[in-house]
Amino acid sequence: MDSTQKIAIVTGGLSGIGNAVARRLLADGMVVHVGARRGADPSYQHSLREALGSSIFVGALDVRQSNSVAGFVESVVARHGRVDVLVNAAGVYEEEAVIGHSDRLWDDTVDTNLTGSFKMIRAVMPVMMQQTWGRIINIASVAAHQGMEGNAAYCASKAGLLGLGRCVSLEGAAHGITCNSISPTWVETEMLQQFIAADMAQSGKPLAEVRATYEASNPQGKLVQPDEIAALAAFLASDAARAITMADHQVNAGSLW
Repeated sequence: MDSTQKIAIVTGGLSGIGNAVARRLLADGMVVHVGARRGADPSYQHSLREALGSSIFVGALDVRQSNSVAGFVESVVARHGRVDVLVNAAGVYEEEAVIGHSDRLWDDTVDTNLTGSFKMIRAVMPVMMQQTWGRIINIASVAAHQGMEGNAAYCASKAGLLGLGRCVSLEGAAHGITCNSISPTWVETEMLQQFIAADMAQSGKPLAEVRATYEASNPQGKLVQPDEIAALAAFLASDAARAITMADHQVNAGSLW
């Protein structure tokens, strides 16, 4: 490994925004470690390395579990001696009304989206402080700012990321560590494509009509693409973003959700 290469960890990097971020950081010359619950599957490890090259590593990571987080970060440090960038992109989304809301959905959503990000940050902060350089990026959501019926757990988990990021920013500032969040509106990921397919099955409407409904949710009339989020993450992870911290960057195409 080139000693000038940055070492990045991307959680939830097998699909969606996380995968786009991992690919962009690779393209920018970083060594990227992707951690995901499915990361132990050899097929994912082989296919990603075959497609993207030897600078990407894939491993099992359950951000809800402290032991899994500690082991994953320790393995990265053991291999490279440092961690420069952390992108917390692991997340889950499921809807339920507040009345009758299950503990299972609440716990899994908050444990993954919020507590999991906290555990990852807690694990990498000592390394970043020692090397006096670090970039932490949390993938939040416009749901951190706006409510929506049936989304109590998701909105609460994403709003919590903003408060977490402010504290991390203050504790890291004197040590060359920044912490920012990115809050997208609907992004055309595999998850959104599943929503569109479900809407088509339920309504009987064609793809173009259902897709147009999602596109019309923002004034620009276009769905945000994962690569657009990845481009912003790459900038926030760069030397040029040294003075940008404690901020949430909405990629909302002009929409409130």
